[in-house]
Parts: sequence; C-alpha cells; structure tokens
Amino acid sequence: MAETKQEIIKIRGMRCKSCVEKIESKISSLEGVNSIKVNLAEDKAEIKFDPNKINLNEIKTEIKKLGYSIEDGEDKENRKKTFLQGIAYGIIPHIGCIAFIIGSVLGVTVLMQFFKPLLMNRYFFHILILISLLFATLSSLLYLRKNSLLSLAGAKKKWKYLTTMYGSTIGINLLFFMVIFPLLANVSASPNTGITGAAIGTGENALSSLKLSVDIPCPGHAPLISSELKTIEGVIDVKFDFPNNFNVKYDPKKTSKQEILSLEVFKTYKANVLDESSVQQDTQTNNQQTSQSTGGGCCGSGSCGGSGGCGCGYKR
Repeated sequence: MAETKQEIIKIRGMRCKSCVEKIESKISSLEGVNSIKVNLAEDKAEIKFDPNKINLNEIKTEIKKLGYSIEDGEDKENRKKTFLQGIAYGIIPHIGCIAFIIGSVLGVTVLMQFFKPLLMNRYFFHILILISLLFATLSSLLYLRKNSLLSLAGAKKKWKYLTTMYGSTIGINLLFFMVIFPLLANVSASPNTGITGAAIGTGENALSSLKLSVDIPCPGHAPLISSELKTIEGVIDVKFDFPNNFNVKYDPKKTSKQEILSLEVFKTYKANVLDESSVQQDTQTNNQQTSQSTGGGCCGSGSCGGSGGCGCGYKR
C-alpha cells in the first residue's frame, strides 16, 4: 500500500479563483501528488502526496515557479541572504578606499601611493556606485531567471526581493560616503612634530591655523585631503568638518599657508581659505586685554595710593 503524507502550505500572491485553478491544475499533475485543495480565503493549500515519489520542497518549488511565494522559514532566510548580498555588493567596490585609509592610519606609504591616483579622479565615487548597482543588477537577473520570472511581471511579483537588494546596496554606499569615510578622515598617523601637550600655542612653539573649504565632490574624498595635508612637515593636526571643510594647525617656522595651498591635490580639488589666525598673535592680544583690565599695569585695583606708588614698585 502506497504511503500518503498530508501537509498544509501557506501561499502568498493568490488574487482570484483562476489562481486557485492554476495551482491545483499544476500540482495535481505532478507524479506522487494524490490530491490538492487550495483555500483562497485562508491563503493555504492542503496537499496529500507519496513521500517516496515526491517531497514537499519539490511541490513548493513548482508553486513558486507559477509566480507565488511560500510563507515559511525559507522565505525569511532568503530575505536575510538577499540583504547580506546587497551589503556585500556595496562593500566590494570600496575595497580600494578602505585599503587607502588603512595605509593612512598605519602609515603604510605603499598602499597610499597605489590607491591615490584612483582617488584623484573626480568621478571615482560615482563609478563605485555604478559598479555596486551593476553587481546588484546581475544578481537580481540571475535570481529572476532561476525562478522563471525574468520579465517585467516577474519583477513586479518579486518587488520585495529587488527592494531589499537595491536598498541595502545603496544604503551601504551612503553609509561609506556620508559616515564612515568622513569619520576616518580624522583618524590617521600624525606627523612627528615634537610639539605636545601644554607647549602648543605658547612662546616659541605657538602655532597658526587655517580653515579651508575644499571642492571635493563628496565627503568620501576627505581621507585623501587629510592624508595629503599631513605629508607637509610642520602640519601638526588636521580636522575634517562635514561636508568639505578642513581645520589645519601648523608650525609657522616649518611651513606656511603658501606651501599648504600649493599641494598637488589642490590642483584637482581647489581649496579656498575661509579663516586664518596665529595663536601667537591671539595670545598677545589676550595679554594686552588683561593688562588694560588691571588698570594699566598697577598690581592693585587700579588705585596706587596717595603717594603715587604701590607695593609692587610701580610708579606713574
């Protein structure tokens, strides 16, 4: 006597009676299927079959080929897989940029010099986005073809899959351009200046500063600008401010504004000075203001007493 197994399958995508008839007609024609009854109101099908001749996964596959989806753990796993694929397609084109940043952080000159010409291309990041979308498109086409849905109607039926694929791909690109690369622009190996701690900004070690607005096409180019600025001897610190501003502190005895602005990278990405100041000048100004507030040099409250002098020896 033939063995019979009964299973209930939840089906998504059925719209009318013709959907029911299509599924019942196709599945009942399969060898090993004894009977099938589709309930449109409850979106399910009750199937009796011989497990020695056909298994449940084969039946589900045939239903999917008709353009319907099965509600089970497999669909959840497919969505997770699609999401991870989208992330991977977004990351792969940025491997070169990641290598450049690693080289900048660790001071590996070979990596920086190898990928620098790519970053000097004004449209480099636009190209990376197109590569990411190309990967996502090829993967989507292969998926639709595998499921016999390589058509506009098939794409509409699998809109959730396509939305997840392209959404995650574009999302990871935006994450790199707008968050990760701008943050990493402020993380790199600083030049050895010999000026540290309290010595900065006082006496012989006083620094100057520049605020530059650089014409970079997107914040993703920020690590390139920061790393190039730090190649100049005398540049103490570089801080990037979104979307395209760079605050540069430098030792005026070792470099100058003219040398900074003459960097090769600024021939491609023009730099404009928004603000400049000398910490030494600022310190002198503050000292003058302090002197005036104490009464022009008297150590007291501004009154030196009737004898014309005060305890510190100051005389008018």
